[in-house]
Amino acid sequence: QVQLAESGGGLVQAGGSLRLSCTPSLRTPSSYTFGWFRQAPGKEREFLASISGSRATRYADSVKGRFTISRVNAKTPVNLQMNSLTAEDTAVYFCAAKPSGSDVFRYWGQGTQVTVSS
Repeated sequence: QVQLAESGGGLVQAGGSLRLSCTPSLRTPSSYTFGWFRQAPGKEREFLASISGSRATRYADSVKGRFTISRVNAKTPVNLQMNSLTAEDTAVYFCAAKPSGSDVFRYWGQGTQVTVSS
């Protein structure tokens, strides 16, 4: 069973930075793709970025150039570095994982709140 634990959320001022981490359970296959999503109040969940087992990355246009997803190796957390934050980035941020080749993210963390004050 794959379990994901997010950390690093909190309160930050507009223009500031924050780094989120997603720690998968030990038996998570190294080939899995990990993604970050967010959901603001009253809005649908939004894809932000993903990183595959081969470290290939994808980004939503809304965060390209401001957010960076990374992972050193299969034994380290999946990080999301967020820069130049605005109030519109306020949301609950979720980490997710899916098997290589799957279209659907099957495993989800509990989420971590990010609040950007203007």
